[in-house]
Amino acid sequence: MEEIKHVRVIITEDHMILRQGLRMLLSEDSEIDVVGEAGNGVELLELLAQTPADVVLMDINMPEMDGFEATTRVVSAFPDTRVIALSMLNSLPYVQKIMQCGASGYLLKTTGKDELRSAIKLVAGGTTYICSELAVNMLSNAMAPAQPANDSITHVGLSKREVEVLALIAEGYTNAQIADKLFNSKRTIETHRQNILEKTGAKNTANLIKYAIRHKIIDLGASD
Repeated sequence: MEEIKHVRVIITEDHMILRQGLRMLLSEDSEIDVVGEAGNGVELLELLAQTPADVVLMDINMPEMDGFEATTRVVSAFPDTRVIALSMLNSLPYVQKIMQCGASGYLLKTTGKDELRSAIKLVAGGTTYICSELAVNMLSNAMAPAQPANDSITHVGLSKREVEVLALIAEGYTNAQIADKLFNSKRTIETHRQNILEKTGAKNTANLIKYAIRHKIIDLGASD
């Protein structure tokens, strides 16, 4: 396969300051052109209809249309465009799901600039790429002894904060009430809730409550 010398990239990320930072990092590489930016999946699809790109850097958690749906649509409507997920989420279910949607790569937002640029070029050339930090973590997890399902919840990658949010959801608190209780914004809690749904595979609040009970995140014996 002939090496691609000039890669056209669209950055899809709902935080403007991160988009600007990524554009600045990529602009230092003469073989990469940032041809556009989008704040969510809807904007991305509209942009791609007018501006062809070789690679899309895709955030996962975005308003209006998230990275999973956007990736599926990009792969279907623009088969010559490859998608690299760029996320803070280092849990295996996220990697598996975005790859099943058609992504060709997965990078953590902690990835260094040299690896970021190399990954873009490799994916543009047809290679599937998982960032080194995530690959090492996945290998370590695969080699770790199996734990009983009800001993811990680490197998779905819930953070300590997500466990706290899940416990409060299971106790009937609304997003606004949880935000007040944990001194977070409502949007932050909504993001935690979506992450928990994705990681646990739950479809709704009832499923989350069942999950919390099964994994002893809440203690029914202590309830009134």
